[in-house]
Amino acid sequence: MTAIGLRLATAADSEYCFRLHKAAMGAYVTAIWGWDEQVQRDVHARVFSPGQWQIITTEGADAGMLHVEHRPTEIYLARIELHPDHQGRGIGSQLIRSLLLQARQQGRDLALDVLVVNQRAQALYQRLGLHEVTRHGANDIKIRMSTKPPQPGPIHRS
Repeated sequence: MTAIGLRLATAADSEYCFRLHKAAMGAYVTAIWGWDEQVQRDVHARVFSPGQWQIITTEGADAGMLHVEHRPTEIYLARIELHPDHQGRGIGSQLIRSLLLQARQQGRDLALDVLVVNQRAQALYQRLGLHEVTRHGANDIKIRMSTKPPQPGPIHRS
């Protein structure tokens, strides 16, 4: 297994996180909304949260970012992005398994949202035991997934 470290993001990590987002998620953003550099920079400036985001490190290098919210009934994986150079090495799986264990120990569910066009991530989350709960957003572009067992009947779409 690859040794993984986490450190709190600082203001100095802002540009790294923006470039990481572009490298890891640019194709998915483009497929849904189109990539507008200034719009994406403006969104990043609004959401970048040093002190809450963590930088994923491996082998002494920055490899990605993680943002987890601890909510009353669930642990919400708000964002996990790995640079393409570090994908496919089990890093994301290892981090998510750790969150799954933490959620189980605390009697909570693990939940996240994934873009409908990101089938690779959906497959990973399913392999790790998450289930589709609902689709939401304009044109149902996001899928809410959770460890909470799916309810009988059709998947709710909002």
